[in-house]
Amino acid sequence: MLDMNQIVGTHDIVFITFDTLRYDVAVNLLAQERTPNLAAVLPKTGWEERHSPGNFTYAAHQAFFAGFLPTPVKPGIHPRLFALGFEGSTTTTEQTCVLEGSNIVSGLATKGYHTACIGGVGFFNKLNPLGKVLPSLFAESHWSKELGVTNPNSTENQIKLAEKILKATPQTQRLFLFINISALHQPNYFYLPEAKTDTIASHAAALEYVDKHLIKLWEALKKRAATFCILSSDHGTTYGEQGYTGHRLSHPTVWTIPYAQLILPN
Repeated sequence: MLDMNQIVGTHDIVFITFDTLRYDVAVNLLAQERTPNLAAVLPKTGWEERHSPGNFTYAAHQAFFAGFLPTPVKPGIHPRLFALGFEGSTTTTEQTCVLEGSNIVSGLATKGYHTACIGGVGFFNKLNPLGKVLPSLFAESHWSKELGVTNPNSTENQIKLAEKILKATPQTQRLFLFINISALHQPNYFYLPEAKTDTIASHAAALEYVDKHLIKLWEALKKRAATFCILSSDHGTTYGEQGYTGHRLSHPTVWTIPYAQLILPN
């Protein structure tokens, strides 16, 4: 495990959730060389198999922002990267960055980070009190229909916005940038020509679309500073397995997700 106390304060931090991305789809496309821009930055071992702390977006992200990132699938006590002051935690070690406050976003702000959120799915849309809960954690937050699940160009729009934020943030200012990629979430049928409904094939096509635009984000990050990156799904989803469709249910394809962490040098 990295000593996060050596990372926080010296590196920018980028946390990307590929909303609804299934582990099997991510691994298969990587093996088939259909996601070259992810392959360019992922560790040599590729995606790590982990368990999500939630089976839908809101639950998973509330856990993430409390410092409970996806858990490695192997049995045992797994030290965490970030934690908050919490009595009795067995996963907080000397290498864990323990932050002040009720969430890691405000905790990183106390460490001098500018915090920025680029929303995607409805829990980030700021259109109602519930949709404001997660974005309100950040000093700067963005959402529009152009970034949301119904826009086929959502990822390229999100990355263009990320580029603007990166350019506008002074080089001497450390940045915590969070992006919730919305393209994989339903509806995603429009990423597969002539498809009329969402399928696991259109889910895979959506990941190929997302990957196509990630190169611009990697380039923008490298221009600024060394960056610690967390790349993760928040939960998977079902496409008819055992009769289930969707998520917010306990099924292996929902709780098993892809995860990676890496340092992107500048």
